[in-house]
Amino acid sequence: MGKHAVVLGLAFLGLAAFAVFAGWAFFAASEIGGGWASLGPIWPYVVGGVLVVAALAGFLMWLAFYSANHGYDDRVDRDRW
Repeated sequence: MGKHAVVLGLAFLGLAAFAVFAGWAFFAASEIGGGWASLGPIWPYVVGGVLVVAALAGFLMWLAFYSANHGYDDRVDRDRW
């Protein structure tokens, strides 16, 4: 039981440290250059990237369900071949 507590404690500390860093980076970025207003030109690329990743994830999910529903994921009896 002690090993699990150590692993969970280290994982929590790592996630907490990352959260503190992400918060610091978010607020520090607002003061660099022109602030959040200077990020305007990159929003189309961010939105495009999110849409492409969502489309790819949706396609791969559809493919996984399609193959499962049509028997492509079933085990094959190798002795019959």
